[in-house]
Amino acid sequence: MYSFVQDGDTFVVSIDNHQEVVAALMAFCEEQGILAGEISGIGAVNSATLRFLDPATKLYVDKTFDEQMEISSLVGNISEKDGKPYLHLHANFGRRDYTVVGGHLLCCTLNGACELVVRRFHCKIGRRFEPSIGINLYDF
Repeated sequence: MYSFVQDGDTFVVSIDNHQEVVAALMAFCEEQGILAGEISGIGAVNSATLRFLDPATKLYVDKTFDEQMEISSLVGNISEKDGKPYLHLHANFGRRDYTVVGGHLLCCTLNGACELVVRRFHCKIGRRFEPSIGINLYDF
């Protein structure tokens, strides 16, 4: 599903082609016991589902893009919810016509490569649901 090298609290991760990125990242964090940290990366996909939070309804609106795109930026953080890693990821995807789509990353399937850096933090960062906003916020 992935391969990696470690340098202290920093992991350089390569996700195998045709894998779903969020599932692979979740498996990596679970297997390495990472409950707090940050993620950044680049790559290429042939499908991505993004989420947009509508603040008026406090509901997410999902949209899937089934086309070859470059991950021009994947950034996010790792915290803990219910004893498991909680990934909060955003991504920008470059399209063939050089336009970009982006938002909260729900899932994406690789078609090419995905090269990531994951950095582990040594602090407890939890999550709590904030009903006035409709999202899970940091809970220190």
